[in-house]
Amino acid sequence: MISMVVEKKFIEDLMVKHNISKFLEKRLSRAGFSRVEIQKTPIITRITVYVTNPGKVIGRGGETINALTEGMRKKFGIDNPQISVAEVKNEKLEPRLVAKYIANSLERGINARRLLHSTIREIMANGAMGAEIIATGKLAAKGAKAKQIKIRLGYLPKAGHVTQLVDYAKVASYPKYGAIGIKVRITQPGTKFPTKKISKPEIPKAIAAAQI
Repeated sequence: MISMVVEKKFIEDLMVKHNISKFLEKRLSRAGFSRVEIQKTPIITRITVYVTNPGKVIGRGGETINALTEGMRKKFGIDNPQISVAEVKNEKLEPRLVAKYIANSLERGINARRLLHSTIREIMANGAMGAEIIATGKLAAKGAKAKQIKIRLGYLPKAGHVTQLVDYAKVASYPKYGAIGIKVRITQPGTKFPTKKISKPEIPKAIAAAQI
C-alpha cells in the first residue's frame, strides 16, 4: 500500500514538472529555455531555470522574474515559489536545445541523416557518456512516406529507475513536407550508474565523416 502511494506521488510530481516545463518554455523561449529543476521543502518550492540568456529571465529591476513567479504561483498553486536562474554551461549537452537546433535545421532543408550524424558526434565530443536522437515523420521529399531515423551511441539505460539519470527532451519540426518529431536523450558526463562501468564508445565511420 505504501509503495503504491509513493509511486502515485512520484507520477504526480513528474506530471507537475512536465507542465511547469511547458509553461516555462512558452514564457522563456527568447531566453533560450533548456530545463527546470524543482525541489520542494516544507517552507518553499525552489525552482531553478536553466537558460542561455539569464538576463532575459530576470528583466529590468527583476520585474520579469517577479511576474514569472506570480504566474507560476497562480497557475500551479505553488506556495511560496522561489525561482533562481542558471546559465546553460554547454548547449551541446542540453537535450532541448539540441532538439531545437535539429528542428530549425530540418526546416531549413538540411539532410536529416547527415544532420543527426553530425549532431550526435558533437554531443559525444563534448563528453557525453551516451546519446540518442530519433527523428520521425516526413523526412524526405514531397510524396514520400513517413519514416524514422534513430542514431544511438554510448550508454543509455532503457529500463528501471536509472533511466531518470538520462536527460530527455522532445520537440516538433515543421518543414514544408510535413511535421517531424524529434527526441533527444543524453547521458551527461560523470553520471554514476550502480554496478556499471562505462567505456568510451567508438564512433562509426559514417558518423565521424558526416558533414552538413
